[in-house]
Amino acid sequence: MSSARVAGGTFGRLWASAQFDSSDGVPPRLYASPLYLDRISIAYGKNPSRPFSVVIAATSTGFVYAVNAFDAAGVAAGTILWRKQLGTPCNGGFDGITMGVLSTPVIDGVRQRLYVANCEDKFVWRVYALDISSGTVVSGWPVEIIRPALVAKNTNIADAGVAAGEGADPKRGNQVLRAQRGALNLSPDGALLYVTFGESSPGWLAALDTQTPKLLSSFSGTASMLTRAGGIWGAAGVAVDDRGNVFVATGTAFNGLVVEPHNWAQSILQFSSDAGHLTLRGSYTPFNYCETTNADIDLGSGGVTLLPNLDPSSTGTPRLLAVGGKQGNVYLLDRARLPGLVDRRQPCSTDSSGDASLLAPEAQPQFGKPGPLNVFGPYTEKDAAIDKARSRSVPAYFRDGKGNHYLFVTGTTRQQEGSAVAVPPGLARLRVITEPGKPAYLRVDQLETTVTMENPGSPVMTSNGSKDAIVWVLDENSPRRAKLIGPNAPHPVLYAFDALTLKLLWRSADGELETSGKYNEPATARGTVFVGTDRVVAFGSRH
Repeated sequence: MSSARVAGGTFGRLWASAQFDSSDGVPPRLYASPLYLDRISIAYGKNPSRPFSVVIAATSTGFVYAVNAFDAAGVAAGTILWRKQLGTPCNGGFDGITMGVLSTPVIDGVRQRLYVANCEDKFVWRVYALDISSGTVVSGWPVEIIRPALVAKNTNIADAGVAAGEGADPKRGNQVLRAQRGALNLSPDGALLYVTFGESSPGWLAALDTQTPKLLSSFSGTASMLTRAGGIWGAAGVAVDDRGNVFVATGTAFNGLVVEPHNWAQSILQFSSDAGHLTLRGSYTPFNYCETTNADIDLGSGGVTLLPNLDPSSTGTPRLLAVGGKQGNVYLLDRARLPGLVDRRQPCSTDSSGDASLLAPEAQPQFGKPGPLNVFGPYTEKDAAIDKARSRSVPAYFRDGKGNHYLFVTGTTRQQEGSAVAVPPGLARLRVITEPGKPAYLRVDQLETTVTMENPGSPVMTSNGSKDAIVWVLDENSPRRAKLIGPNAPHPVLYAFDALTLKLLWRSADGELETSGKYNEPATARGTVFVGTDRVVAFGSRH
C-alpha cells in the first residue's frame, strides 16, 4: 500500500467480523496478535474445500477462529469460516478478563498446523496443534504443562546438580504458572515448539517435541525455585535464528534481586536446542541490573528482534539483535558473541561505560559518558514500572533504498521522573551505524513529537521494497492498570506514520475500535491491515 493512498482520504474501516464468543459472561479480548494465511483449503457451508485467505484469531476466552480475509466465491470478507473452543479458560487473572489464550500462536505452513497455548482449569496450560483447514485438534495433542513437569526437565541446574530450592518449601513446589503471554515459535525444521512462561516464580522456557507430542526440556529463569524474578513474559516470546539458536529476554519483580549463580533475571539468553535439550550458550545483562531488578523495571517487557544479517564488509558485527525494556532504553548486541557468562551474571555496577552491549562512542546525556541509549525518558533506575513504564514493545527493522539500517521503537515518554503522565515522543527511528571492521551501534535518527501514546504495542512495518515505508502502531490508549471490561474500558487507536519522515498519515477515529487486549499488534496483507479487538477489524482503501 502506498503512503499517498493511506493519507489520501479513502483509507478506512472495510469490515468487521462478528464479535467473538464470551466465556461465562466475560467478553473476549485479543492479547494474541492476528495471523494471516493466504489460500488455505477450507470446507465452508455445504460446499467442498476451496481456497480462502484467512485471518487467524485466538481469544482470552479460549477460542480460535479462521476469518475470511477477502470476498471469495460468494463468501463475504469477515465471515467466520471455522471456530474451535479449547478448554474453559482460567479465571482470576489480570485486567478483569478470563485467561485463555494470551500469546500469539505460531503456524507451521508445511504441516498445515497452528500451535496455540490455552490456560484451563486451575492454571493448567495446554498446548494444542490445530489443523489449519478445520480447527480440528491434531491426534496426540494437547500437551499439558504444569510446574512440576517443568522442574523435572529443568536444564538450569545449580553446581550441586539439583534445582536449588526445590522441595525447601513443599507448598511452593506446585505453584501455578500464572501467565503464558510470550508468542510461540518453532525451530527452523518445525520439530521443536518453544513456549515461555512469566509472572511465576521463576519464569520458564519450554521445548516441546511436535512429532511425538511431549515436553522435552525446560530452563528456569532462576535456579532457585523460590526466587521471584526471571519471568519470560514479553509479547515477543522466543526469537529463533536461521541456525536454530534460541533467544529470550527475561524480566524481574519488585525486590527480586538475588545475586547467585544461575540466576538470569534481567538478561538476554541464547540457547542451542539439540534434540530439544536447552543448553545455555550466551548471555547479556545490563550494567545496572541490581537497581532495575529491585524496581521491577523489566528488560524483558517486549522481547528480542533479530536483525537480518548485514554485509560483513560493512561492519565487524554483522549478526545483531536489539531489545528494549521498561526503562526506555534500546540495546544493540552482537548475537554471534553475546558478552556474558553461562553460569552467572557479571557483578553489579554503576559504570555505564562498562556495559557490554554495543555502545555509541559519544557520551549519553543521562550518564555524561558512553552507555546504553535511552529513547523514552526521563531516565530513571527507580521509577519505571506499572503505569510509569517507558516501553513494552519490540523493535521493528527497515532498510531504505540507500542501504541504511533502521530500527523503529514505540514507547511512552513521561512528563517528568516519577510521573505516570504520558507525553511525546512515543515513536522513534534509530539508525544502526556501521563502519567496516568495527562494531555497530545505535543513534537516535528522529523522534515523532506530535502524538501521545499511552501504552503502544510493537511497531509493524509495511513497504513496497524500499519505498512507501509505513509504520503501523496499535496503542492500547490506556494505562497499564486499566481494566478491559466495564463502561470505562479503553478503546485502542491504530496509527500509520510515514517511516522516512515520521509524519502521521492516518489514525482510526476515537471509539472506532472495540476494546482489545494489551501489547498486541496488527497483521497486514494485500494492502489491508487487520486488527484484533473482541473481533477482527479490517482497514484498507475503500476504492
